[in-house]
Amino acid sequence: MKIFYTTILLSFAFGACAQVNTGITAQQLTRLAEIATQDVPPRAPGIATGVVIDGKVVFKKYAGYANLNDSVLIGPQSRFNMASNGKQFTALAVLLLADQQKLKLDDDIRNYFLNLLPAVKEKISIQNLLTHTSGIRDVYDLWSLQGITWWKQTFSNTDAFALLLRQQELNFTPGTRYSYSNSNYMLLALLVEKVSGESFVVYTTKMFRALNMPHTSFESDYKNIQEPIARPYFNFDTWTTYNWITNMHGDGNLFSTLEDQLTWEQTIQSGKSKFIPKRVLEQSQQLSESGLTDQYGYGLEFGTYRGIPYRFHEGATGAWKATVVRFPEKNMSIVTLTNSGKTIPSMQTRQAADVLLNLEDQRETFLIAPEKAGAFVAIDDVPGSYQNENNFTFTFEKRDTSLFLIRSGRNDIRLERESANVFHQWNDPAFKQEFTYNAKGELQVTAYYTMHAPYTLTRASADWSGFDYTALNGTYTNDETGVSFKIRHRASFQYEIRMRDETAVATLLTPHKLLFRNYGVEILTDSRGKVTHLLLSGDRIQAVRFTRK
Repeated sequence: MKIFYTTILLSFAFGACAQVNTGITAQQLTRLAEIATQDVPPRAPGIATGVVIDGKVVFKKYAGYANLNDSVLIGPQSRFNMASNGKQFTALAVLLLADQQKLKLDDDIRNYFLNLLPAVKEKISIQNLLTHTSGIRDVYDLWSLQGITWWKQTFSNTDAFALLLRQQELNFTPGTRYSYSNSNYMLLALLVEKVSGESFVVYTTKMFRALNMPHTSFESDYKNIQEPIARPYFNFDTWTTYNWITNMHGDGNLFSTLEDQLTWEQTIQSGKSKFIPKRVLEQSQQLSESGLTDQYGYGLEFGTYRGIPYRFHEGATGAWKATVVRFPEKNMSIVTLTNSGKTIPSMQTRQAADVLLNLEDQRETFLIAPEKAGAFVAIDDVPGSYQNENNFTFTFEKRDTSLFLIRSGRNDIRLERESANVFHQWNDPAFKQEFTYNAKGELQVTAYYTMHAPYTLTRASADWSGFDYTALNGTYTNDETGVSFKIRHRASFQYEIRMRDETAVATLLTPHKLLFRNYGVEILTDSRGKVTHLLLSGDRIQAVRFTRK
């Protein structure tokens, strides 16, 4: 991208834009400022965002408050928790050690941690961890299964490692799939410590100082986090902050300023660093040479945005959220940091990209409604649970003469018929559900909305003849987490699951699959048809084995 640079000084409400060298138009600068401040009302937390093109900072914007109690505005010194955006720097630390021949990316991680997953026979390479192809389960989801709200605890990497040491199985065979797991990067932080002989925080702090990022550091002790912090705020009728008490790091818990992050983007674009060899800097921005996945590299996601290749990462820890996007063909980066639960940096950063790439007037091309009405589908034919391959589920019920949509974590919603085979949410007609039959004769539902592309779920179908609904009754235990639950048949396809002091309703989708909350459960039987095990799968934990007692 060829840029002609001039100097412009602009100021806006909610804070000032810094003086920058820019080749973008005054209209674009104004639009970027509007995007940055769209969700920053008066006397509210806010945002820090900037753009780097061809190695030069061409736009910066600070808006809102870092601390409402002290009326401190967000500015160049404000430090934000960048959450999972810290993974790129954990990966960089590993690549530096590999370049120094202190480790090999093809090494089995258990060469360094002998007691980790001893029952797994396949190699779990460092490369697998870097690319989220290890199959190692996510500790946050494991804690959730245990009923623990991790962010209310002062957990450390040692606590996470202790939980991982209890695991006997993986989500999948290493190298066969991609599945994001924060456990990978906590283990990598522990690996850096073991190989370097220094704590991860000490090692990476030296790295940040050498990179001219003096206000950036991973944090292993929440009591010692260096100010000034842009405190996190949610809004539940009023702005409310909370105390951050976690000590886990490597997967996240990286505190940094916008200034430091823009400096890093300049280093990447220039390809020059006095500290990092050029070969390592280039490697850090590419996919793994192993070809394990085309989705994730060294702490970076890969994809296309509106047809343009880009690298990116999102981070979210409570009200702290951060987004980084890089368009290598345009030599352009955009960074957005926020301390507000109201702002959505993933969306705003891409809105800024639309302005800079002259795509703002182009609209997404996905359908927001069926193109035409199909064959009539009666309400009586609809009830049941519909799923995709990731266990995302819609359940439809008939109540009196009305059809209701049931989704986990949301209120049941009444639907109204729109046409022969299309219904919509009674209080939001834009959310439409189209019922059709696929080539196998299975009923499926396609959901349409203005904010996303259509997606389709298929109703589970099975032969229920001779099925014993009480065969599932019993107590099941997982030794890796210490979690047990008791299942009791209630009526028809409905079951009651008692876990700890809580009771949940579960739905039997097929004789071999049960659904409760956000979990899908595969039912395993022996040669006589007796239920012996249940394999529970959620977002970042799969096939967690529960044995019948």
